[in-house]
Amino acid sequence: MTAKRGGDGREFRRVAETLRFRMADGTYALGALLPSQRELAQEFRVSRDTVQRVIQELGNEGWIENRQGTRARVVKSQRIQSSTPKATRSRHPLTLGPLISEAFEQPEVTLDVYTLTSESLDAHIRVQAERIRTRVIAPQRIALRMLLPSESLPLPYPRAKHDSDNKRLRHRLHDITRRHSRSLREVLRGLETERLVPSVELEIRHTPLTPTFKLYVINGAEALHSPYEVIERPLHLDDGETIDAYDVLGVGATLTHHVKDADPSSPGSAFVESMQGWFDSVWERLSEEPPKSGAG
Repeated sequence: MTAKRGGDGREFRRVAETLRFRMADGTYALGALLPSQRELAQEFRVSRDTVQRVIQELGNEGWIENRQGTRARVVKSQRIQSSTPKATRSRHPLTLGPLISEAFEQPEVTLDVYTLTSESLDAHIRVQAERIRTRVIAPQRIALRMLLPSESLPLPYPRAKHDSDNKRLRHRLHDITRRHSRSLREVLRGLETERLVPSVELEIRHTPLTPTFKLYVINGAEALHSPYEVIERPLHLDDGETIDAYDVLGVGATLTHHVKDADPSSPGSAFVESMQGWFDSVWERLSEEPPKSGAG
């Protein structure tokens, strides 16, 4: 095994993103022990130093409990609070992964997403693409619209704690967004090119709004909403530098779940209609295609 150097920011981020997603979707359930650092280093083909730094960061973010001499234990997951108790009976505990999976089991899948980056969505779409390739599901149409903040917008986060004018964190955010948006395009285009899904539509637009919440509208019938909570944490750059910063975490934040039902005046129906109307208004009136050089 050829290990990457411990200071490689890209490898650090790759491992951290993957482990966060596994804890959020229940692959590593609450109370479960993570694989040993040696096993993680072998799986991801990175150095033990990189794994140690990832474990330390996940501990700082509250995902895991890490005591010297023992394997890290998961103490946090992606929580979803539903306003419709009936909807949770077959999905306990309710997490985002099963909701996305249920959506993709329909003949037509529509997703309207408003988010800071496309990181979480990319991971979930990849899971569904694998289910399609293995013939577990066979949707006939996938239509995804995603709203991201304009790259020219001076976002308040991520921001260096001791140097608010530091532009390296903005560049890091743009790199993450472009990388995952490019991945989404490749995965969805691949499904259409391989004729696994007859119709695939993907539109990504930018809007001059600072995301203060994340929103998923699923098949026009369910809405998931979560405010972004600002936290303090170290951010690792690709050259190995670490910057203390104010940032937000999308993965792991509590989502509220609302379901549209037969009663248009019910709280769930009203919320889904309101969020769909909000998304459509921003999409039509305040969004634009990203520049070709940065669209990813």
